[in-house]
Amino acid sequence: MATMAEDHQLQLQHATGITERDAAKSIPKPMFETESVDRAGDLDSKSQAQCSYSLIESLRQQRDRGITRMPDRYILPASDRPGDDLGTVKLPVVDVGRLRDRSQRASVLDTLDAACREYGFFQASTLQKVVNHGVERGVINGLLDVARQFFELPVERRGRYMSPDVRAPVRYGTSFNQAKDAVLFWRDFLKLACQPLHAAVASWPDEPADLREVAARYAMANHELFMELMEAALEALGIPRRRGLLGELAVGYSQLMLNCYPACPQPELALGLPPHSDYGLFTILLQGQVEGLQVMHHGRWLTVDPVPGSFTVNVGDHLEIYSNGRYKSMLHRVRVNSTQPRISVASFHSVPVERVIGPAPELVNEGNPPQYMDTDYATFLAYLASTGVKHKSFLQSRKLAS
Repeated sequence: MATMAEDHQLQLQHATGITERDAAKSIPKPMFETESVDRAGDLDSKSQAQCSYSLIESLRQQRDRGITRMPDRYILPASDRPGDDLGTVKLPVVDVGRLRDRSQRASVLDTLDAACREYGFFQASTLQKVVNHGVERGVINGLLDVARQFFELPVERRGRYMSPDVRAPVRYGTSFNQAKDAVLFWRDFLKLACQPLHAAVASWPDEPADLREVAARYAMANHELFMELMEAALEALGIPRRRGLLGELAVGYSQLMLNCYPACPQPELALGLPPHSDYGLFTILLQGQVEGLQVMHHGRWLTVDPVPGSFTVNVGDHLEIYSNGRYKSMLHRVRVNSTQPRISVASFHSVPVERVIGPAPELVNEGNPPQYMDTDYATFLAYLASTGVKHKSFLQSRKLAS
């Protein structure tokens, strides 16, 4: 006879399309393995990390040297360069305040549903939401400020957080996948794991002095926003509200990615991030007022207009899989410019890393068979470790033959 826990797990598997698999707990080897590290077999892991990253200067170091032309390692092949600006796009706006108003909720759900199907992106107007959660606009601006201050720290202080291990709760680096990128991308980053938040914060950088406090307050409000948007997305898809699934998301995968894109001497030759889609359910982006994000829409790269007081939200690979293809995890990239540095903070949210996700049973029938294989975090890491940056997404590797 099944135990209560086993029975709960079977119900969760049947009802949500999310299961637990022992294989998911076997995390692949770190993907950052350079020739320098391979030749240094007698080094400890910390020394290997430093050795790996010592091959590449941070963009801050290069800026301080006053470079006026692109280093060769950042120059993209002609076919991969950003090309001409093909225009801008004003994404649909989902008003979170109206989403909480029962009389207006249906209309907002229609907007969210249409945006996730057509663009895979929308703007979440959230100023009231953030204030209601005890985080004033000053904290949002404060997060951008502490991010900027972190990237201005001397390299030896930032370098304490360099690591080749993708599982490290805190990781500082440059480019996209430094060990795999044939050409580097014009970006420095700091990854902060956020789950469980009370434990994760202790491993975050202790400088700038208020980084931990400001980022933690932001992370809490941001996760609550994610939960509200996910509940709305499930309702728009016609999937009944389930405490089991929402409970999984409450303790699911969550991280902040602080990005710095310095002014670039030859932006026509480089990208801040290559075309990619995001792992997870929703990504919530705080991008300030300097544009740079571009989305692929009907074969054209369009620049997203930043909207004051809003976040840019995009569908991740997990949500396209869970929606069985109704919602679209679109390719996007980041352009850089020659005059202004750009700071952004991306918040990634999904199910716990040991969970497996597949199409929701309610969205699968004889006329709509499953379009995707089940997947998990280990599969995603293995994909990243085995492939260089290409103009395709992880999602394509999970599609079933039609």
